Amino acid sequence: MMLKKRRLGNQGLEVSELGLGCMGMSQSYGTPNDAESIATIHRAIELGVTFFDTAEVYGPFTNERLLGSVLKGEREKVIVATKFGFNIINGKIQGVNSNPAHIRQAVEESLQRLGLEYIDLLYQHRVDPAVPIEDVIETMSQLVKEGKVRFLGLSEAGAETIRRAHRVHPISALQSEYSLWERSLEDHIIPLLKELQIGLVPFAPLGRGFLTGAAKPSEEYPADDFRRSDPRFQGKNFEANMHVAAIIQEMAKAKKVTPAQVSLAWLLHRGDHIVPIPGTKKRSYLEENVNAAKVALSEAEMKTLNDTLPPGITTGPRYNEQNMKLVDR
Repeated sequence: MMLKKRRLGNQGLEVSELGLGCMGMSQSYGTPNDAESIATIHRAIELGVTFFDTAEVYGPFTNERLLGSVLKGEREKVIVATKFGFNIINGKIQGVNSNPAHIRQAVEESLQRLGLEYIDLLYQHRVDPAVPIEDVIETMSQLVKEGKVRFLGLSEAGAETIRRAHRVHPISALQSEYSLWERSLEDHIIPLLKELQIGLVPFAPLGRGFLTGAAKPSEEYPADDFRRSDPRFQGKNFEANMHVAAIIQEMAKAKKVTPAQVSLAWLLHRGDHIVPIPGTKKRSYLEENVNAAKVALSEAEMKTLNDTLPPGITTGPRYNEQNMKLVDR
């Protein structure tokens, strides 16, 4: 099957209705397997995925190089999104940094690692409270004028930041966590995105694996796995959250599809401005995720999911305390 296209924002950015999050290929979820990751990216392109998401901090740096190694000869088929916004010293993240000079340096280095002449979609990865968002967007806007970037995005930004940014230069996409597991965007952010005609790119659309039904308690993951420190995978939180996964599994069983496909189909049915980027480093999971685009959910099924898994049903914060401080809400 070939995926349909969706538009992010009103500046002409068109991508496949499902993208591929590449972070897990280089960090956070188990041991990297570059050969399988490369095969997965090639397979994604074959299946009509045009939208690939990376960032300088993934690895750090190694994920952009990995993606770049595959893109040689495929440039006209793909839309590449990457992100800046952190100080990375000796391979460690040392706080946020959106100083204009740092943005320029980060973009030049990302272009080199990706082997590209321009970045299709450039995100500020996390809001830097020390630098006015107007200064950040002005610098990003200059990079657009110089031909090094095509479209601008924000990640985990709050409503006021989005409004201020959009006044300086049109924002095409907001990347943020959104799923049946995490619906906190619905009260304020999603209505604002519709008002300003900004696309939404949900990351972790499968609840870091929880919504697939394959989640384990945090202590069963390796020390370097993100889920080891995820509050929602810990203790009583994990037990309570199994209820969320069970509801999705029940519907999936009735429809003869997988829980992951139900979860992604729900997002796709929430609006044409939404483009989820499920992450995987395995071809089998990629193919399962892409096939979610064929899953139709009736109004009754959408209502069942919306009503039985309302905002706030998940137990525990979505990040540990340190990472929650980086979310601009």
